[in-house]
Amino acid sequence: MARFEGTTYDFIDYAQPASTADALYELGVQYCVGRGCDIDLVAAHQWFNLSAARGNLEARLRRAELSLEMTKDQIARAQKAAREWLRAH
Repeated sequence: MARFEGTTYDFIDYAQPASTADALYELGVQYCVGRGCDIDLVAAHQWFNLSAARGNLEARLRRAELSLEMTKDQIARAQKAAREWLRAH
């Protein structure tokens, strides 16, 4: 099995199929629990937000739960990052 080096952002930028709702949800989970990376609630919220926008209902639930643990500033940064990602893709 091949191993991918680089950041998650590198993977998502070069692999268009990875921008499906389910793949974006998995990125949210990855950052939420620190699977293969540091826990980053802002990044997790960003990916859950993007996944939810593409129709993943589970992402909507996880994003709402996560928001309860975040400050307003963190949520605003996550939303800004999601908008920037959408503009770039």
